[in-house]
Amino acid sequence: MEEIVFRPGEGREYYTDERCHILESWNDPRDPHVSIARARVEPGVTTRWHRLAGVTERYYILAGRGRVEIGDLQPREVLPGDVAVIPPLARQRISNTGPDDLVFFCVCTPRFVPEAYEDIDD
Repeated sequence: MEEIVFRPGEGREYYTDERCHILESWNDPRDPHVSIARARVEPGVTTRWHRLAGVTERYYILAGRGRVEIGDLQPREVLPGDVAVIPPLARQRISNTGPDDLVFFCVCTPRFVPEAYEDIDD
């Protein structure tokens, strides 16, 4: 792998069916071991239940306040600086419980590919 410095443009953020905004900070086939996306959930919104096949995901909370639900764990409050670790195939969703946007990095290993995503919301 060669050296790279990449700056994602703010205009590249998009809204997903999962009910959150995503900015792909880093997701490149030249670096198959990791991807990084910035997620933004608006106040009062809960993302859809979903899971990832073959991918461990970590949420690193940057701003806002929320409640994360992972697998069979009890829901947990998350604040800036918190990290939530989501193993492959664990069901997951996150709610914004505060008055401002909930913003966090999603760090996936190996890198996220759309084929790994499964919507399991009833």
